[in-house]
Amino acid sequence: MPELPEVETTRRGVEPFSTGHCSERLVVREPRLRWPVPADLQRQVAGQVISAVERRAKYLLFRLPTGTLLVHLGMSGSLRVLQDQVTPGRHDHIDIVLQGGHILRYNDPRRFGSFHWLRPDEQHPLLSHLGPEPLSEDFNGELLYRRSRGRKAAVKNFIMDGKVVVGVGNIYANEALFQAGIDPRRAAGRVSQERYARLAKNIKQVLTSAIEQGGTTLRDFVGGDGKPGYFAQQLYVYGRAGEACKRCGQPLRECRLGQRASVYCVACQR
Repeated sequence: MPELPEVETTRRGVEPFSTGHCSERLVVREPRLRWPVPADLQRQVAGQVISAVERRAKYLLFRLPTGTLLVHLGMSGSLRVLQDQVTPGRHDHIDIVLQGGHILRYNDPRRFGSFHWLRPDEQHPLLSHLGPEPLSEDFNGELLYRRSRGRKAAVKNFIMDGKVVVGVGNIYANEALFQAGIDPRRAAGRVSQERYARLAKNIKQVLTSAIEQGGTTLRDFVGGDGKPGYFAQQLYVYGRAGEACKRCGQPLRECRLGQRASVYCVACQR
């Protein structure tokens, strides 16, 4: 599933071809996504100049004069820049046709992504409950410590809660907890303020590194330029259950937390 670094990589890939360019039309081949594509979306988007491409959590926001096109990539979606003469494939469901010969092509084998239209100043329910961005100054160890008091849930599930902080998905939660030396199973309310300060710092470092390297190459993900990410080469624990810890050599263990695989080192994480 595309996580924050993958979505930010996509944003950076499509932005130069989108900002300042006119969206000539929207081609919808398959409207049956996670939520049906709005029937009037083609009319709303056509003929407008895109003023900016932004990201909020795992959502892409294309700013237009009369509103905002909100896009979520779902479990397996990608948005790529292509020449407009490229023949669409089986899972190429939507094209944003841009002036100048390029298209933004949305591919989604599982059809769990979504496209929405927001009127100016409209607060969409999908965005209204979100916590702070992890790379912003609003996110720090003090915030994690304060919001975790009394929480019995595992700390890994806690930092993956979008109401606490957005964009810390399964891959990067595993990696950040390893870097911070915190057992993912530990109750969130039993982590000290000092350790949360370290964890917040590690979350920022892990996400920043992943963005710089274009995200993680897992299953279907490719960036906006069609190239895979390379952060997978630096994974310490995610997807490595049973292998030796890169720090101490002990076999990494796996458990299920919130129906997600969690890999950790019993020696390095307490």
